[in-house]
Amino acid sequence: MRVDSKDGAENRVPAQREPDAASSQLERRHKIAVIIPCFNEGHSIAEVVRSFKSVLPKATVYVFDNNSTDETVAAASAAGASIRHETLQGKGNVVRRMFADVDADAYVMADGDSTYDPSYAAEMVNRLFEERLDMVVGTRVAAQVTAYPAGHRFGNRLFTFAVANLFGKRFSDMLSGYRVFSRRFVKSFPAMSSGFEIETELTIHALELQLPVAEVATPYRIRVTGSTSKLRTYVDGLKIVRLIVVLYKNERPLRFFSAIAGAFNVAALVLGAPLVVTFMKTGLVLRQPTAILATGLVLLSALSFLSGLILDTVTRGRLEMRRLAYLAVPPPDP
Repeated sequence: MRVDSKDGAENRVPAQREPDAASSQLERRHKIAVIIPCFNEGHSIAEVVRSFKSVLPKATVYVFDNNSTDETVAAASAAGASIRHETLQGKGNVVRRMFADVDADAYVMADGDSTYDPSYAAEMVNRLFEERLDMVVGTRVAAQVTAYPAGHRFGNRLFTFAVANLFGKRFSDMLSGYRVFSRRFVKSFPAMSSGFEIETELTIHALELQLPVAEVATPYRIRVTGSTSKLRTYVDGLKIVRLIVVLYKNERPLRFFSAIAGAFNVAALVLGAPLVVTFMKTGLVLRQPTAILATGLVLLSALSFLSGLILDTVTRGRLEMRRLAYLAVPPPDP
């Protein structure tokens, strides 16, 4: 995989791209869909739709409204977008509906808040087809300091580091919402998340199936006046942590339960070692409740390890089924 952005690239904002003839030829050969999850983005959605239509003029732009109470639907419709609705609140629910309802050869996903630069969409789609990739992530490079707050940047780096160590290091910005997917990826992705943790699930899905992916550095812009972030920093951050732990348990059960077994063994050793020393000296077990507790911890350790072994076999079979579901979707002609 070739990665075009590094962690140290935050001060080098990429220049805006111009549409070229290759992009037009690409659109004539493939069906491209721009899918935008949207909730109360009436101040910016019209400009986002127009920008994507200018970069990918033959692509269909879908705006999936998620119970907006402002002028989002009217503004998007006036700009030329195809409007769809998802009543279950949360970005993950919207992404699941988008992936189910839209049929295309390539899917460009971005937010409706105008923070992502649509001029990079053609380059990302070109790269998807030319290199026969399944996902291209637009890594964020802050155009202004206030566009990407230090707290959010730190959290992103922390989560990216955790996922890299648990599942593999192939992404430098795993929480970016600017992505291009192949049809194979979209139609084999079992979306389970309901909120902003959906980007984490998308990333880990690609890592687990070892799919061909790439990154492209893209500017990350400040929100337009009147637009507010829907991200709840601490609440959604805790949801992401929970999802990482759950997915690690599901995808790496032997390691997960072996760690628990090791903890039980250490606790049993701390409690039981003095009793063994006393027994060897006197032939007596002086603290029977502690001895029973230590024995129980050893048994729990053995059960945890056996659970990990059994679940590891189940996980392997499930992973094979996911891989077969992915392979069942034919790749597009490049």
